[in-house]
Amino acid sequence: MRRLIVLLSIFSGTVSPAFAQVSIGIGLPNLSIGINLPLYPQFEQVQGYPVYYAPQVASNYFFYDGMYWVYQSDNWYASSWYNGPWAMVSPMYVPVYVLRVPVRYYRYPPGYFRGWRQDDPPRWGDHWGNDWQRQRNGWDHWNRNAVPAAAPLPAYQRQYSAGRYPSYEQQRTINGQNNHYQPHDPVVQQHYQQYVVPKGPAPSRQEQLQHPQQKPQPQQRQAPPQQQPPQQHQQQQPPGQDRNSQGRGESAPRDPKQDQGKDKGGDKGGDKSQGNDGHGDNR
Repeated sequence: MRRLIVLLSIFSGTVSPAFAQVSIGIGLPNLSIGINLPLYPQFEQVQGYPVYYAPQVASNYFFYDGMYWVYQSDNWYASSWYNGPWAMVSPMYVPVYVLRVPVRYYRYPPGYFRGWRQDDPPRWGDHWGNDWQRQRNGWDHWNRNAVPAAAPLPAYQRQYSAGRYPSYEQQRTINGQNNHYQPHDPVVQQHYQQYVVPKGPAPSRQEQLQHPQQKPQPQQRQAPPQQQPPQQHQQQQPPGQDRNSQGRGESAPRDPKQDQGKDKGGDKGGDKSQGNDGHGDNR
């Protein structure tokens, strides 16, 4: 009965904040679901499927298209690292090839799996209802001769045992440095963006490296204004001298001649010039 109420609340849109996070497909990777593996698990590929399962892990534990998938307590969870943190995934957005894994590969199948064929996928339509079956129509029909290749396992995670397991922020950095795989499933592509470092920081680092090269430019632009004032001051001095010489009725070329006249004529030459100036003023 409780399960029915939860399912009805999901499909009707009246969901609690926890379910509101998965309304877009996947929640935030901040959950601990009790999986704490001491070492990176050993995987085997499900025959005929692009999915791996971990036969030695005490959980319904799979790897598909670059992410780990766990079915536990009637919920699906996903993570980019083998020990989480995990995010809850809405049944509407679980990738079809994860849903298609046969019943026999569930190491701890729930009770309602009992009686289902071991070589067939779980009967999710019977479990999640007609609304789910209608929206995920065709999930259990596919061309078995056109199955995509399985994604490579992230072998770099083997060096991070439980004793030195990285934090979520460290995981994103490590993924960005080591994992060059691009998911091909459209649903996983949306999920995967939350688990890798975005490409935006790369240009920002380049910009930071370019800033020191741009700093000298303002100094080069400021240098000419500092040199201009003395040039302008030197250009303004000659016009000042011309004005003074014109005010006295003299010109610049006559200065050296008058000096020579003073030397030859003595003080009389100077008196005559002053007398002429005086007569000119009186007149």
